[in-house]
Amino acid sequence: MKVKIFLVVIYILWSQISHARILYVGTNQTYQNLSAAMQIALPGDTIQILESTIVGGLSFQNKSGLPNKAITIKGKVGSKTIINGGGNSIQFSDCNHIILEDLICEFQTGNGMNIDDASSINTPSKHITIRNCIFRSISATGNNDLLKLSGLDSFMIENCSFENGSPGGSGIDMVGCHYGEIHHCFFRNPGDNAIQAKGGSSHLRYYANQFFNAGNRTLNLGGSTGLQFFRPQNATSEASDIQVFSNYFEGSLAPIAFVGCRRVEVFHNTFVRPTKWAMRILQETVDPSRFLPCGENAFFNNIVVIESNVSTEVNIGPNTDPNSFSFDHNLWYKINTTNWSGPVLPTPDRFQIIGNPMIIANSLYKLESRSPAFKSGRSYSFPLLKDVDGKIFQNPPTIGAYEIQTNVNTPTIEDDKFYFFPNPCQEYIYTNSKLYNQCEYKLIDQFGKIILQGVLQENKLNVSALPKGVYILQCTLADKTQHSFSIFKI
Repeated sequence: MKVKIFLVVIYILWSQISHARILYVGTNQTYQNLSAAMQIALPGDTIQILESTIVGGLSFQNKSGLPNKAITIKGKVGSKTIINGGGNSIQFSDCNHIILEDLICEFQTGNGMNIDDASSINTPSKHITIRNCIFRSISATGNNDLLKLSGLDSFMIENCSFENGSPGGSGIDMVGCHYGEIHHCFFRNPGDNAIQAKGGSSHLRYYANQFFNAGNRTLNLGGSTGLQFFRPQNATSEASDIQVFSNYFEGSLAPIAFVGCRRVEVFHNTFVRPTKWAMRILQETVDPSRFLPCGENAFFNNIVVIESNVSTEVNIGPNTDPNSFSFDHNLWYKINTTNWSGPVLPTPDRFQIIGNPMIIANSLYKLESRSPAFKSGRSYSFPLLKDVDGKIFQNPPTIGAYEIQTNVNTPTIEDDKFYFFPNPCQEYIYTNSKLYNQCEYKLIDQFGKIILQGVLQENKLNVSALPKGVYILQCTLADKTQHSFSIFKI
């Protein structure tokens, strides 16, 4: 009898987990508010908010979905749901496998939203996706962020906008965050900076974003963090292993600030009219017995357009290692300045171009077909890197964020029909599809080196021997369609 009861309980629990539900939130619904729905939500459930506006100041802790069964919170269909006010709109602590969609966070007095590890340091929150959300108009003027992330790993922020942040804060502020991507986002007046990654943050990618007037440092690649907040606690740099590519930058005091960071690559971006410097090289966390100096960073295949008010292209602070920086294949243009010999850089810019990139008027970043940037960039061993508009860069590529398209038959990438999991991974990655048969693959590291290549003989690939880091997996199927994936090895 006890065995039968046990089996019935197991069956009920399994039925709840395996059958996703939609939990409606709003007036005259089963759940009057988001907190009530979150309390009973199970992995795979979707919480659908029907109200146009709800009140902020919410907090959820230890609430998690499962791999491939995330808990999804969705705003009102067609118009989004505003989360108004509160210290934060929502604070998520020690939550995993959560998807947030179609929400607007505004008029918070602390941070627009907080996602953290509840200060557990060694047990980060993981697998959070924020999609089609708006963070705006914070009611604060100090070190207040539109989106605050602390101790978050394996995350995605996509198709979001960040506007009118606190003058002393960030659009997105990350402390000890790893294996994340921020892409196709829009930033306008987000605060002191648009994105900051510090406190041991690593293995991040920012691509296909647009930044306008993002304060003193559009991207703060590193920063200054109290030792107790580092994740991991023994990190030797504020930030490392970050890739910044296919973005458009306009304005700000300095669009790029390398601050106590290592192995950061900034490539295929277009920078227009910074007001003081093109970039800064700084070290704000100084302890030679532990922290390595800011160095071993790369800047290539970028377009930089400056005006005559920029007299120093690169601001270099003390305790840094500027001679370890590499520059190559960049195009530099100083508006209304004849006979300009080019920027003063800490190391030579190999194969640089000095001249007008010929940006089409009122197009932000699109180039005329006769631009000197065309086919002048550093070539890649992996050809499926995409530009700011989603087009594949040719090989050799156009310099800047935009690829001048001349071949209408360039293959498209259909990542949604063929993918690999889990991601991040440790030992194996698996494909979801039977299309793997005769799939030719190349696994390429962040420096363009082919690490593995061959033909898949089964639906998995052994990556256990690879060092931790970010890789590009390029696949060509039997029908010659091509796919490209970011793979995070942890």
